[in-house]
Amino acid sequence: MTTRRALLTATLFAAPTSLLLSEPARAALPTVDMEALLKAAQWDPVKLDTGITAGAGASVLQVEKALVAKGLLAASYADGHYGSRTVAAYKAWQESLGYSGIGANGIPGPASLAALATNRFTVVRPLAPGAKVAFRGVTINSRTRAMLLAAEGKLGFTFVMEQGSYNPGGDVTSAGTHDGGGVVDLDVVALTSSQRTAAATALRQAGFAAWVRSPAMGNWDWHIHAVAISDTDLAPQAQKQVGAYYEGRNGLASNAVDDGPKVTKVTWEEYQRSLA
Repeated sequence: MTTRRALLTATLFAAPTSLLLSEPARAALPTVDMEALLKAAQWDPVKLDTGITAGAGASVLQVEKALVAKGLLAASYADGHYGSRTVAAYKAWQESLGYSGIGANGIPGPASLAALATNRFTVVRPLAPGAKVAFRGVTINSRTRAMLLAAEGKLGFTFVMEQGSYNPGGDVTSAGTHDGGGVVDLDVVALTSSQRTAAATALRQAGFAAWVRSPAMGNWDWHIHAVAISDTDLAPQAQKQVGAYYEGRNGLASNAVDDGPKVTKVTWEEYQRSLA
């Protein structure tokens, strides 16, 4: 008995330290909230200061620290504010992974963020735009389709699609906003003023940055321009429009005050949780 006890004691003390620690005792990786991160990635670059988006600072900082470690961002810019330097650094990270075009738009996508997270942080509340789908004569992604259908459910009538997503060069008046995903133009010529307002309201409630555009604003007919907030495929021009929406602006070159319906600004994911 004494010999067996001695052997057991010797084996225990010879074991690697990692095997002696319980799971809670091991250092846990920090978390990055992808939903909060994406909101900051679209909003922060258009702010006039380096303000931190509520609830996003810790997640942004973890991503910035990882970019600093990769040699893509100066340490002085690791401050929790997802500004233009962080956008450029993340774009460089995406390009280092072999992405180009919309795939290297400076917004964290599910694959590039997972790669950056390796041994550094854990991603929580992940999201993705989904596959490209045909929808009433245009191309959009499955997340955008679900958002449109939810907005229609509030209205009781069906949207007429004028322009979809992933349409580079499709309409010069769009200024590149439709080059990526998450952006649609809806034909509202036949709608009344109150119906147009109701449609913009429903779209905003479902997670779009949406504005009614009149012929007086540009070389176009009456339509609603809608950008799916937090779509990871957004073109840079559309990203700026989301930031402008959060800043209370109209998303046009004039950067005028937003005169659209007043609603609580939400993402699609926040809207879905509100229904639970």
